[in-house]
Amino acid sequence: MNTHSIPEKAELLEKLKQGGFAVPDFIYVPPQHFEAEDFGALESFLEKHRESFKVIARSAHPLERRFKGGTFDSLETYADVGGIRYARNKMIKLARSSKHLTIARQQRFNHAPEMDLEQMGVIVMPFIDGSSVMAKIIGGHWEFGYCRDRIQKVQSEPYITRTPHDRRLVQLSKEIQKHLGFRCEIEYIISADGGIHVVQAKDISSIDILEEKESQRSISLDGIRRIRKRRNYRERPVYVMDNKAFYIDIISQCEEMVSECGTPGKPDIAQIIDSIKAYEADFEAFALRHQRYAVLGLAIQDTVELYQIASHYLDDTPELQAELSKALHNNLYQIDIFLSEADTLIAKDKFRINLCSHDAYGIDTVRNPLWTVYWYMDRHDDVVRDFKRVGFKTGDTVGIDINVDDKPTVYRQ
Repeated sequence: MNTHSIPEKAELLEKLKQGGFAVPDFIYVPPQHFEAEDFGALESFLEKHRESFKVIARSAHPLERRFKGGTFDSLETYADVGGIRYARNKMIKLARSSKHLTIARQQRFNHAPEMDLEQMGVIVMPFIDGSSVMAKIIGGHWEFGYCRDRIQKVQSEPYITRTPHDRRLVQLSKEIQKHLGFRCEIEYIISADGGIHVVQAKDISSIDILEEKESQRSISLDGIRRIRKRRNYRERPVYVMDNKAFYIDIISQCEEMVSECGTPGKPDIAQIIDSIKAYEADFEAFALRHQRYAVLGLAIQDTVELYQIASHYLDDTPELQAELSKALHNNLYQIDIFLSEADTLIAKDKFRINLCSHDAYGIDTVRNPLWTVYWYMDRHDDVVRDFKRVGFKTGDTVGIDINVDDKPTVYRQ
């Protein structure tokens, strides 16, 4: 494959720009220009946009179209060459760290290709302050997903509607899809003055939509008799996360090491660090075994006191304490990555999945939308006690049944 081919993201933006659509001024900087430090065209582009001080750098890898939207990052950065180089380096670093698991899962479950991250190009645009809207046809109707309104002081949850705030979006989306000649997902930025800017288009013509498949393979009949009615139901393999128990185990190992230092068979710092890494390897292996999974959060991030005790238990030996503290801090980061790959979170009301536009209503979430099933915080101890009584454990299959009042019930299968 030609690694120097123009990525879909840049190619479609250029087609839309040539078609007269309101695409912000942009430049595609290929990876070979970074390798050769050939920034003449980029500097000329940035010179035209110095007044904004800030630009948006969007990932543009030749193989990016084979991955889910949002897998690779877009970053706000300074409007100079140094800012663009920094943004590209960070994109690559994030792909190797916080995005490593989602990339590996797509390669395993969705047949996404192996990729050389050094072939990452960058699309640079002037930064437009505004809200993000994504549009696509689902079930024969245009739908519009709203997210990340940077203008409004009070933020709302992401939401989907068939009636956009501006009727121009419907006609504009139809014209863009007709111009490109295939079914597509379109991302807009709505600026403070109401301007509609097209910042991305993605070919989704090869992605199956479950609703459309069902309509092609279904026959409507006249009635049904049944004893039990279910409106919404989901089954998932579950990972039971109890970080309270995890921190207690780490503290116990530290206590044994301090109280019986040098005794054969007692833990040392290497063994404690290994147990932290084993915990991380356990949930990463779970994520790579199951394409779709749930996390039951008996204790996720609410054990602040225990985390502090574990992090500072070895304060009398600063070198060992620094090593342990670093490992525990990185563990928080790895937990967050694991949680972000789950499509179902079962936890107390305090926890929400922080959704960007692709996570909330991108084409890849149509068949498997994110669910957050929660209990109220004042019931936390009672609910955790019930989960332990029923015996939920990692690897079980859980069923989630949502009744007509939108109240969920979780079953251990």
